[in-house]
Parts: sequence; C-alpha cells; structure tokens
Amino acid sequence: MEDVAVFTTFLEDALLSSPSPLPTPDPPANLIRRGNGPAVLLLHGWGASNKLFEPVIAGLEHAFTLISPDFPGFGATAAPPSAWSVQDYAAWVITLLDSLGIEKVSVVGHSFGGRVGIMMAAKWPQRVSKLVLADSAGMPPRHTIAYHTRVRTFKLLRRCANSPIVPGLARQWAQGQSQRFGSSDYQRATGTVRESFVRVVNEDLREFLPRIKAPTLLVWGDRDEDTPIADAHVMEKLIPDAGLVVFQGAGHYAYLERSAHFCRIVETFLRGTQ
Repeated sequence: MEDVAVFTTFLEDALLSSPSPLPTPDPPANLIRRGNGPAVLLLHGWGASNKLFEPVIAGLEHAFTLISPDFPGFGATAAPPSAWSVQDYAAWVITLLDSLGIEKVSVVGHSFGGRVGIMMAAKWPQRVSKLVLADSAGMPPRHTIAYHTRVRTFKLLRRCANSPIVPGLARQWAQGQSQRFGSSDYQRATGTVRESFVRVVNEDLREFLPRIKAPTLLVWGDRDEDTPIADAHVMEKLIPDAGLVVFQGAGHYAYLERSAHFCRIVETFLRGTQ
C-alpha cells in the first residue's frame, strides 16, 4: 500500500507540473509560415487573404520567420461565430500567437490588418516589438453630403425590406435597391462577416494611437484613395515613436506596387529588434 501511495503522489506531481495545453484560436487559423529568424506577423486587409503577402514573404523569408494568417471569414479560415469588433480580431490573433508559442512579434498590417495591429500594440504592448502600418485603416472617413444621403436612403430601404407591414413585392424591390447602396466590401460579405464589417468600419482608433509603445513605421502611397495620406500624417503625429515613408505614385496597395522597395525598408526597420 505504501508503494501505491508513493506512485499516486508521483503521478499527481507529474500531472501538476506538466505544461498546460496551448490555447487554440476559434475559429482555427489557416496560415502561411515560412522563413527563419525573428517572428514577423503579416496581417492582410479586409476582403483579401494571406496570399497577397506572397511577394513580401519571398522578399523577407531569408531574414525572418513570416507568419501570415487568414483572418476569420477570409481565405481558408472560417467566419467568426458572431459580429466581431477590431478588438475581437486582435484577441484572436493574440490567441493564435499563444498557440504557436510566440511571446513577442513584430507586426506588419495592411489596411484592416493595420487596424488590428494598432489594437494589438495598444492593448497588448508587451506582445509587439515593432509595428509597420501599410496604408492602414483606423481613422474616421471624411464623408460628403452625398455619402450621408446614400446612407439615409440605404437605411430606409433596409427598413422597408425587413418590415412585415410592407407588401411582399415592395419588400423585394427595396431589398434589391438596397444592394446598390452598400460598398463593395459590404456587398461581398455575408452573415457574421457582413455584421463584423459594419462594426469595424465605423471604429475610430485615434484614442489608441498614443498608447502604442512599439516603434512604428508608416508606409503609404500618396495616391491612396481608400485610406488617404492625410490619415498617415495624423497617425505619425499621434503615435509617440513613428516615422512615415511615402511611395510616390502608389495607391492603397503600395506595398505590392513597390514590393521590393517595401521589403528593403521593412527589413532595415525590423533587423535586430527581437
């Protein structure tokens, strides 16, 4: 009996001292992981996938371990279980890093991926070594009177399409007309991805910018019409340690239009940081 007691105590101690299982992001992430060296996380824009980072991965994998997930609802990663905010997406990325055993990482985010990078660096500063924002979203858009008119019309049509007191044919007409007013990103999205888009596109992240402790590089195309260069200047002013590089003649996908130049700048910025 004494031997049994000793063995039981040994087993309990072994179980208590064994490492806990690593967390798993929900939904599970489809990701690209290539290269050798310090970890660098590549976060794609809304409506895209990690495949758009292939030129960047090819240009940096000699110096870094590149990790590029498909966000929930894009590429080969399942949609989120509910309507997510930017913070929800950022928390999902943090869980992904935990599942990979990565404590600290440099983050490169394009457009919506920049939104997530901003949130990560502000809410989990201990997890972000350096931050690269490429034509990043996060600033409130500058809307014209025509835009507000379109929004009011869209909302009225949506109310008609969903109202039980409106005749069936009229509801169908309103449903069809409402599709003309949504943005292309809104029209392409369905289910929880569409609901998430409505949430994240209206989030103003300016309050988080001064909380970013990581050195930050802003890379922008001066002809970006989706996230204009004026947004970059505001971010450069509000982020404590930030610098801006402008690609003349490039648009919202400046990092792809000048991929070789982008990789050289990013490699120089990130080298020796981890």
